[in-house]
Amino acid sequence: MAAHDRRAISPEDFHHRLATETDLPAIAAVMERAIGLLQAGFLDADQIAESRRVMGLDTQLIADRTYILLMHGDRIAGCGGWSPRATLYGGDHSTALRDDRMLDPATEPARIRAMYTDPDFVRMGVGRRVLTLCEDAARTGGFGSAEMMATLAGEPLYAACGYRVVERMTDTPVPLVRMARRLV
Repeated sequence: MAAHDRRAISPEDFHHRLATETDLPAIAAVMERAIGLLQAGFLDADQIAESRRVMGLDTQLIADRTYILLMHGDRIAGCGGWSPRATLYGGDHSTALRDDRMLDPATEPARIRAMYTDPDFVRMGVGRRVLTLCEDAARTGGFGSAEMMATLAGEPLYAACGYRVVERMTDTPVPLVRMARRLV
């Protein structure tokens, strides 16, 4: 997207909807671009390659109808989900990280999951809007708090949105940051 196109886009030009299984190829393309381009300033080439092995879409989010697409026309500008399940991060291929146990909203935080912004739409409020939609849905689901496993590239946005660092994972192939916040 050319720079002049970006200036012509306003918040009203975006709409959101829940993802369906037919969206998987388009979601995968956004994830691939986001992992490869947006993490470049935070990770080296080996860590970006490792990110592709750890990160990705958990199709359970789509099956649960908790994965949100922020659209610009027919194009995905950003996506992300929330989950009432215990899995904190990782895609379908990250089987060691999976825990499909349902969380107790009274005592456990909802999970914010698989947040990606298409590089053509960065610095346009896309990530913040997807995050807000996820938090609103988690609140409606009875959750009073949320947590996530953030990338270094995502940490500044989440901190600006009120998330605090709970734990830094530096002994892993890809540095990650567990973050949390109250929703009520």
